[in-house]
Amino acid sequence: MRSTINDIALRAGVSKATVSFAFNNPSKISKDTYTRIMEIAGELGYVPDPVARTLAKKHTGSIGFLVPQAVHEVLQNPYISEIIRGIGYVCDNEGLSLSILSPLKGVLSQTIRNAAVDGLVTLGIGPGMSILELFYQRGLPFVTIDGKSDKMLVNIGIDDSAAAENLMDTVLAYGHRKIAIYVLKDVLLPDDADFSSIVNECRLEGFRRSLAKKGIPLEKNSDIQIFYTDSSMEDARDITHDLLALKNSPSVIICFADIQTFGVYEECKRQGFVIPDTISVISFDDIPFARFMSPPLTTVRQPGFLKGQVAAEVLMDMLAKRTVSSIVMDTELIIRSSLASV
Repeated sequence: MRSTINDIALRAGVSKATVSFAFNNPSKISKDTYTRIMEIAGELGYVPDPVARTLAKKHTGSIGFLVPQAVHEVLQNPYISEIIRGIGYVCDNEGLSLSILSPLKGVLSQTIRNAAVDGLVTLGIGPGMSILELFYQRGLPFVTIDGKSDKMLVNIGIDDSAAAENLMDTVLAYGHRKIAIYVLKDVLLPDDADFSSIVNECRLEGFRRSLAKKGIPLEKNSDIQIFYTDSSMEDARDITHDLLALKNSPSVIICFADIQTFGVYEECKRQGFVIPDTISVISFDDIPFARFMSPPLTTVRQPGFLKGQVAAEVLMDMLAKRTVSSIVMDTELIIRSSLASV
């Protein structure tokens, strides 16, 4: 017969509440009492039933990180790993577990319906998206990263439009006019066709404003080429392979994610293009590897770890019924030697 909390309490000579504290909140009892209860639990072979505990407490002790792609795809991007590290830091401090939740059989709405978590951190959610209705129906607290805020939606992010405008201002100040832009592909889901990239829209708008100051159009401009790539070095490498073979090859490649630059660097080296002597490369994220690349990468520093940490902290405030609000974080363009004048 399976041992129970009552069996441990009788053997230890304490109340069932004290045994419960030992497993759920040890700080409320003495170290000696905790040690004695754990020893007796070991002798009796007692293991708490997590399902029963969840039903009794009406919370799971877990938060979820909801991503719009399969886990093996989204984790290709080191920037996402930095966000997860930040969320995990808070989970460790709060004694919570973290679940990474991807579209269930390709359907994100099913993931939300079935998520056994107390709250969610999401990516790229904005006002007007039909998928928001599911969050409201479930009454599930959530915070979005790199999305958009409104009176009902809390977002943790940067001003992508301003950061992109500053980046393009710098590129133009260095004399570049033949420009290739590697945009990350929008995530299209079978259950939510309006799930597109808010980050893409904001950054392209920032580029548009910067170029307009010089009287240069972004669209319908033979000197500016826009490519949509997966969040992977392989896809960026393949596009770069074809791009460098063109007679009108660019003087600078702007990537929307540092992970893309790994593929760009590899293909440039393979084809004999020297960075930055014959082509410059500039990007967004400033992941930890960026400064160790050869040459070190010029990139917009955005705080991935801090975004994750702050989003999780805001979610903790939501769960505690405290007042919360959206946060816009600072960015900085880190000039390194992958960018040169022409």
